[in-house]
Amino acid sequence: MRNLSALLALSASLISVSAAAAVHAFPEGFKTQTIATNGAKIYVRVGGHGPAVVLLHGYGETGDMWEPLAAKLASDHTVIVPDLRGMGLSDHPAGGYDKKNEGRDVSGVLDALQIGKVEVVAHDIGNMVAYAFAADNPGRVTKLVLMDAPLPGIGPWDEILKSPLLWHFRFGGPDMERLVKGRERIYLDRFWNEFSADSKHFDEASRRHYAALYALPGAMHSGFEQFHAFDQDAIDNKAFLAKGPLPMPVLAIGGEKSFGPTMATVAHAAATNVTGVVIPHSGHWLMEEQPKATVSAIADFLR
Repeated sequence: MRNLSALLALSASLISVSAAAAVHAFPEGFKTQTIATNGAKIYVRVGGHGPAVVLLHGYGETGDMWEPLAAKLASDHTVIVPDLRGMGLSDHPAGGYDKKNEGRDVSGVLDALQIGKVEVVAHDIGNMVAYAFAADNPGRVTKLVLMDAPLPGIGPWDEILKSPLLWHFRFGGPDMERLVKGRERIYLDRFWNEFSADSKHFDEASRRHYAALYALPGAMHSGFEQFHAFDQDAIDNKAFLAKGPLPMPVLAIGGEKSFGPTMATVAHAAATNVTGVVIPHSGHWLMEEQPKATVSAIADFLR
């Protein structure tokens, strides 16, 4: 739990972050709140009206990444955008970073908002939380979008792990935290640069915005814990899959210069009704590199 002085310090930090950021504010009418559930305090943005859709971000970003999509969907959807446990403005509990548990964070947020069935859109680590949530609640998720990241233990996971680009999956621990303390921007630049088709599309102001959030007390440790949970996630996912594939329609989106058609291969290993889309001229950061094409593909699928 944060004490009062820590909360005040956090608020001051965020004022300076927002002033420097190119990340746009969510549309007028979106409200923010913090929901205590499942041993964590989850920061959530809610706006729009209509059938509910949950947007789950990944590592190196927060729920702020979804503003262009939220603006598009709010006219006919109730849009729910949490910051995952340990990221953004959600708090940093000591544990619970396995994605099965984080899926239960999502359930708790929806229960608090009195929302039943939902569509889910996810990117990066958000994919892993979304899969666990959908597999644990197959009757609650009506459509699922997975964007440019693997699922631990499912499909070509073991082959994907061999990529030298994914060394960060095993990076972390006290010494690594010492290495990146005060150098969070340098560490995060590596992701934004190497996983982009053109790194200029992840603009400087957005980099400052996210780097400041990941430099908040406990944030980098929590981020490392997301990756450290992958072994447990693989065990949990294999148990989910043993009960049967996901029944809802799934859209699998890959960036041409990143996962590309492999994203559909991953999804086909987890679900029966999969549509694959490759976004041209994009790497991993689909919402930054090709937002118009990405938003269009998602909106068409949901509608």
